[in-house]
Amino acid sequence: MEVLSRRYYADLVDSWIGKGNIIAIVGARRVGKSYVLKDFIQRHQDDSDANIIYIDKEKRVYRDIKTCDDLDALIAARFQHNKHNYILIDEAQEIEHFERSLCHWYSEPNTDVVITGSNSKLLSGELATLISGRHVEVRIHPLTYAEFLEFHGLTDSDPSLMLYLNYGGLPGLKQVGIHNDEHVWAYLSSVYNTIVFKDVVERHDIRNIPFLNNLLTFYADTTGKLTSASSIAKYMKSQQTDVSTNLVLLYRSFYEEAFLLSAVPRYDIRGKKLFQSNEKVYWDDLGLRNLKANGATEANIEKVIENAVYKHLCCLGYDVRVGVLNAGEVDFVATKHGRTIYVQASYIVAEQVTREREFGTLHKIRDNHPKYVISATPLLTQRDENGITHLSLRKFLKDGL
Repeated sequence: MEVLSRRYYADLVDSWIGKGNIIAIVGARRVGKSYVLKDFIQRHQDDSDANIIYIDKEKRVYRDIKTCDDLDALIAARFQHNKHNYILIDEAQEIEHFERSLCHWYSEPNTDVVITGSNSKLLSGELATLISGRHVEVRIHPLTYAEFLEFHGLTDSDPSLMLYLNYGGLPGLKQVGIHNDEHVWAYLSSVYNTIVFKDVVERHDIRNIPFLNNLLTFYADTTGKLTSASSIAKYMKSQQTDVSTNLVLLYRSFYEEAFLLSAVPRYDIRGKKLFQSNEKVYWDDLGLRNLKANGATEANIEKVIENAVYKHLCCLGYDVRVGVLNAGEVDFVATKHGRTIYVQASYIVAEQVTREREFGTLHKIRDNHPKYVISATPLLTQRDENGITHLSLRKFLKDGL
């Protein structure tokens, strides 16, 4: 299968080569981590000084590599002291105590270790202690809109944008094809079931499967709305599901570990502090969110757009919070390298009441940080409205800020 290079991640991984760090490529299953490794192999395999040791735990040939001792034996058999060794391990968490082996090999001269994992705590615990912080994470996100266009050979247009907002950015859709709706949803359902079973149910020995799925459906239906664990527990009780607040928080942490979704806290813009309760939840992939919401994209377009804006801010490297003012809510307060921006996400800004809601709150922020309203308003590209940049959703998702 053709390996399409995602240049941002390729360059990022290459930038850490030779710096004495274990490189951990993390993200949800089927988000493209394996292909970042395969792309790395393609770009380096013709180097006469390179010895690539590649272990893919999803392949049958490596099914007997179960422990750190098995891993040590395989690497030792392939290691070449007169070359630069690249040790690449796909889905490293499938190997028991893999961290003990890595701590031995990454310190060898002329050796780089690159691993992938589908759990956000891949480098926590024992490995972090043993290597004293000598590791770096590269987070892989679903395809951006620009990558989606490239992968599927599409031109930038409103229909292309709707395909992206509906189906999301899992790279595997290129092989499935996006012109058969039934195939797309079958593929997304398969990915969802794999993530939930392997990275949540199996990893954490979950027994309450109905509540697990009901809670994910709830988060799909309430994307971008303020929620709290206690209010969710009360709602579930009204639906004849008796669960505790702590159980809601525990299950949500499992979803976050598996990169299914993110809980985004509220930030007091004037007080410069985080609130300890009530947050918004956004999905890592729009297609999986829409799957759990029964594919009702157009009926929930504002939620989908807000989720899309949040994810693209993350892809652009921003740390994102939900902004709170006495005068109202700012969808996102995003910071990067000490720079802060304020962002409102909207569907169509046409009626005066909508304009006052989206622009009015931003005007009440008394500082000079850049302010944006991002919307799908027809015929809009970009314009300045009294110091606030009104940017089209398509332009933002394709070109950034």
